[in-house]
Amino acid sequence: MKITAGQLTLKQLESVYRKPGELLIERGCKAAVDRAADIVRAAVQGDDAVYGINTGFGKLANTRIAVQQTTRLQRNLILSHCCGVGPNLPDGVVRLVMLLKMASLGRGASGVGWQVIEQLEAMLNKDLIPVIPAKGSVGASGDLAPLAHMTAAMIGEGQINYQGQTRNADMALKKCGLRPLELGPKEGLGMINGTQVSTALALAGLFDTWRYCQSALVTGAMSGDAMMASTAPFRPEIHALRGHRGQLDVAESLRALLHGSAIRESHREHDERVQDPYCLRCQPQVMGACVDQLRQVANTLAIEANAVTDNPLVIADSNEILSGGNFHAEPIAFAADQCALVIAEIGSITERRIATVVDPALNYGLPAFLSPQPGLNCGFMVAEVTAAALMSENKQTAAPCSIDSTPTSANQEDHVSMACHGAYRLMGMNRNLANIVAIELLTGSQGVQFRAPIKTSEPLQIVIAVLRNKVARLDHDRFMATDINAAARLVEGGEIVDAVGSDRLLQLIG
Repeated sequence: MKITAGQLTLKQLESVYRKPGELLIERGCKAAVDRAADIVRAAVQGDDAVYGINTGFGKLANTRIAVQQTTRLQRNLILSHCCGVGPNLPDGVVRLVMLLKMASLGRGASGVGWQVIEQLEAMLNKDLIPVIPAKGSVGASGDLAPLAHMTAAMIGEGQINYQGQTRNADMALKKCGLRPLELGPKEGLGMINGTQVSTALALAGLFDTWRYCQSALVTGAMSGDAMMASTAPFRPEIHALRGHRGQLDVAESLRALLHGSAIRESHREHDERVQDPYCLRCQPQVMGACVDQLRQVANTLAIEANAVTDNPLVIADSNEILSGGNFHAEPIAFAADQCALVIAEIGSITERRIATVVDPALNYGLPAFLSPQPGLNCGFMVAEVTAAALMSENKQTAAPCSIDSTPTSANQEDHVSMACHGAYRLMGMNRNLANIVAIELLTGSQGVQFRAPIKTSEPLQIVIAVLRNKVARLDHDRFMATDINAAARLVEGGEIVDAVGSDRLLQLIG
């Protein structure tokens, strides 16, 4: 894959997140990178104090550093900032971090040498993935601790994941024919200033949330058919009168998913029900609002993925090195909070559909808890309880992180975004959501099959067939966790979305 600094696409970013592959940054940016590096080298030799180049960092910015110590300064910066704790970030997220940093440096405003970009590119292409502890960034002055761990691996310190093993970084680099990088003036600072970890985590959250949002549209349509719900609330005339794009698109997708359902046709006449519960009837309104939020998140993160967010910045046109605050991750913090709200809300309406379809008082003639022999068997009784537990956990976790702040670094960095852990929490929330959607996949399929010999629509029949290749219909009580796990793998892997075809589902962009 060829990438151009400042022109990364969401499609490229998701591809790097999902699987390793070869990357090549367009060499046209090298001239700008070299020019900025020359400006930094000149500043090192000059008499003026320039932050982070010939001074200390943060509260120590007034401490002048001798020319002969500027290289030592950068190495010390990296080692001292390797203060991360907690579980390690997944390799897919770290690949994104590396790509984002490489593309940012390639804009030619950071003042690093070309060899820094080459080291990142080579490590990505050899699948040398730095070990980065997840916790330690407050989302301002850059994601300092996690980016320091990534940079440490580049200079032969810390650890690297390679070929399924965690290895000493120096040994892993040499095994692949690479030398540990020696950092020049500003290069350590250019590496650890920036929002790349917060952005990578938020992008990973967005990509998974979108996949599960699409999957929930499929399982929501399936629950509706299992309940013999009306499709009249999905008619375009209703949604045109309100006008929200997400709502219009969701209604269109639901119509496409249910088109040709014999179950729907079977109860158009003489159905004593006037209206369906909101969890069925208001899917376009609720899921449409979620879609609109995710599209806004995508727009924010696409901009951030192509941004230069370190400090100070080299303005080559005016031959200046300027201090600013692009490292403050407030846009990502808000985007992560938006994504968290969406995850919680999709889980909430999905759980209500699960609860409705297993309830004999509400499910329009289906057996209690979808068991052929309720009483002797509990069926999906406790699967619904699990969905409720996961839904509640996500609601509790969705409280905004962006409104929090605490002063750090002797009050020099006195307002921070908390974007990094705000985005990190999306991974756990998405795991919960995938399981909630998986449970609806199980209950919706079971419910639809109870309507036999009347059949659902063709796309939903295909989804049920995909599920039945992994999970048999529930004829009697059995060990349920295995079924839920298998269904969750289908949701997480995108197989539910693939089964119905992208032409029937709305898209994130475009």
